[in-house]
Amino acid sequence: MDVKAIIMAGGEGTRLRPLTCGLPKPMMPVVNRPMMEHIVHLLKKHQITDIGVTLQYLPEHIRDYFGNGSEFDVHMRYYLEEVPLGTAGSVKNAQDFLDETFVVISGDALTDLNLTRAMEFHRQKGAMATLVLTPVDCPLEFGVVITDREGRITQFLEKPGWGEVFSDTVNTGIYILEPEVLNYFEPGKKFDFSKDLFPLLLRDKQPLFGVSLSGYWCDIGNLQQYVQAHQDCLTGRVDVRIPGTQAAPGIWVGENTLIDERAKINGPVLIGDNCQIGAEVLLDAYSVIGKGCLIQDQTTVKRSVLWDNVYTGSRSAVRGAVIGSRVKIHANVSIYEGSVVGSDSTIRERALLKPDVKLWPGKVVGIGATVESSMVWGTAKAKNLFGIEGITGLTNLDITPDFASKIGAACGASLGLGSKIGISCDSFAASGMIKEALACGLQSAGAEVLDFGSGITPMHRFAVKAFNCQGGIHVRLSSRHRDKINLLFTNGQGGNISRDQERKIESTLDREDARRVEARQIVPVTRVKGVAEAYISHLIEDINVEALRGARPRLKMLYNPANLDPFVARTMEALGIETENLENQQKRTGYQDWQSYCTDLSELISSVKGKGFAAGAVLDPNGDQLIVVDDQGNVIGEDRLTALLSLILLKDQAGPVIVPVTASKTIDELAGRYRGTVVRTKTSRQDFLDKILAQNAREDGRLSKYLMNFDALAALLRILEYCAREGITLQQLIAEIPDFYMDKKEVQVPWEAKGRVIRRLIEEQGEKMDLLDGVKVYHPEGWALVLPDPEEPVCRIFSEGASMEAAEELTTFYTHKIHEITGAYGS
Repeated sequence: MDVKAIIMAGGEGTRLRPLTCGLPKPMMPVVNRPMMEHIVHLLKKHQITDIGVTLQYLPEHIRDYFGNGSEFDVHMRYYLEEVPLGTAGSVKNAQDFLDETFVVISGDALTDLNLTRAMEFHRQKGAMATLVLTPVDCPLEFGVVITDREGRITQFLEKPGWGEVFSDTVNTGIYILEPEVLNYFEPGKKFDFSKDLFPLLLRDKQPLFGVSLSGYWCDIGNLQQYVQAHQDCLTGRVDVRIPGTQAAPGIWVGENTLIDERAKINGPVLIGDNCQIGAEVLLDAYSVIGKGCLIQDQTTVKRSVLWDNVYTGSRSAVRGAVIGSRVKIHANVSIYEGSVVGSDSTIRERALLKPDVKLWPGKVVGIGATVESSMVWGTAKAKNLFGIEGITGLTNLDITPDFASKIGAACGASLGLGSKIGISCDSFAASGMIKEALACGLQSAGAEVLDFGSGITPMHRFAVKAFNCQGGIHVRLSSRHRDKINLLFTNGQGGNISRDQERKIESTLDREDARRVEARQIVPVTRVKGVAEAYISHLIEDINVEALRGARPRLKMLYNPANLDPFVARTMEALGIETENLENQQKRTGYQDWQSYCTDLSELISSVKGKGFAAGAVLDPNGDQLIVVDDQGNVIGEDRLTALLSLILLKDQAGPVIVPVTASKTIDELAGRYRGTVVRTKTSRQDFLDKILAQNAREDGRLSKYLMNFDALAALLRILEYCAREGITLQQLIAEIPDFYMDKKEVQVPWEAKGRVIRRLIEEQGEKMDLLDGVKVYHPEGWALVLPDPEEPVCRIFSEGASMEAAEELTTFYTHKIHEITGAYGS
């Protein structure tokens, strides 16, 4: 017989919040398809293709997805319920469509019941209404229906107590109805099938029947049932279409999905289309991964449901949780059983979500935070957009072309109309993409954009000043996190912009009121040629070329050739320095962060020691950081390198030495020996660079001499040149620096406790301290500095002592003191 269908799809799904805060319940995915899509497939399977849909909550989501039904080989039309009318009242809206026998079915249940059998039963009995029934283990939450031997309904009982349970057969909410049932009540009137219409038909002794069907039926009413429904699909308890190809027994994989060969997958598991699964990832049984998800290396996902476009950083753990769409889970995050994360939320590094925590959509969990209770209120906006150096975020997730264009517009608007702004990027495609988006935003705000092309950070600093720009932005993959990208904002001198300028950009972006100029005021981007060559010439002009060429030192190096070869190779060749890059011998692929290069230091040491090399050097991919190894294999790390560069400046009588407050007091001893002066700055790059640039402005205006702390290549050349000029080895030069001993430690401190920690330390120390940056306390055996971190919930402790043991004792002492102040040891 010809049968039509009505899908009731107006439910809000309040018990499934926060997942349904911005999504109607029928559109919640079950094995990567909306619940209602499974119902559409079920109707089509039983030759029902003419379908009406009643809508109320967020109706556009359903209409946009299903359209007229042609993509699903059915015909669909929609009936909007302006005010709640009950189950029967909403169907009454479609009365003109329902001119023959029709099926009423919920769009937010999961079932494979045999509708053909139900329709045949309805026809055989000549019923006006047939209720589809099914047996359940616990009928207390459902409407129990009692029938006689012929299937005629004799009694209804809504949500009975155990003393009232006379049957385990319950109403599924699936009905086979004749059109005349809709004449029993008026349009626009609130009316319910089970509470109003069926008791009325029973009273009037109309042919009201119930057919009990075996099979699967689940009214997904809460989060536990939602998770269970996925497990039932994966284990075959319910007959539904699981998208994807079964790559192995119990493992379904979507199209264009890439799975690293080192990943481990224990079925049953479903992975959607266009996903990337990294190395050493564990996807355990009963997990479902939505479309477009990026699961980074060493992540563990167990018995969890991830919706579409979820990102998980490396070494994260998601266990027994449900994660909404577009959620960003950063590295080393732990999310435990029963937790639910609403769509568009961000959980930052090392955060912990305890069991049964619920995050409403758009929430941000800070770095290292522990969430013990649900978060309902608040926004997704972080406190500060700018961090230690510029803006840093996940590549193409936080920092997208759309975001970059807005940032460019905000930056351009913060400067005068027609301001000249230089942009550049490293050699990686992702950085180039973001640079182009920044240019569009800057142009839209009326800026004149100079594109310096690809290069390293020191090249950008040089170019901004050399080409008389009012500011600049350099885009680079982060040296600290390989999955992040960094936007460095510079002022007209090539230094980092001030905090005031950062706040202007943040404020403009927050208000979304960036200046927009007329079409005639938009200036084409100027592609500046030869910037790299000009920077190299600038470096060489400040170097004694004859001394280096005469000495012809051999250098073993470790650096990223893609980004640094255009600078290192040309410079060393011009100076007659023979170099070998260990990276070329290792033949690694992909981007390596600074930590990766530091890990390979032992290999560099063995390659240098006793092999005839003057030195070894590790350069970070952006050209900012440097580690030097002398010809005997001794490592000159950050602290000793600062002392070494200071020694060279002092011996050359090249002006004051500018160092951060964390630098060793040995530098003061060297300054006394060579009648020089030491200027100490805060640890922030803004302050450090401001002091350097101010000193530079008072002298010759050249940058390379003072910017060695920010230019790895310039620092390396200066060290090699000095040794060549003086005819000494690097080891001999280092021997002039007295031994010193420094220690560092990071202590977890909640954001709200940082101020209390600093205040208490100041109160306890009296006058034996320096407050230039943090609290620096002087002791007879050395000093210790406690410095709150601006980006993470930690305080960093720096110490220096007469011996390594003394330095470590100071670090330990202040670690205990911080724990006492914060209550980390308990009350």
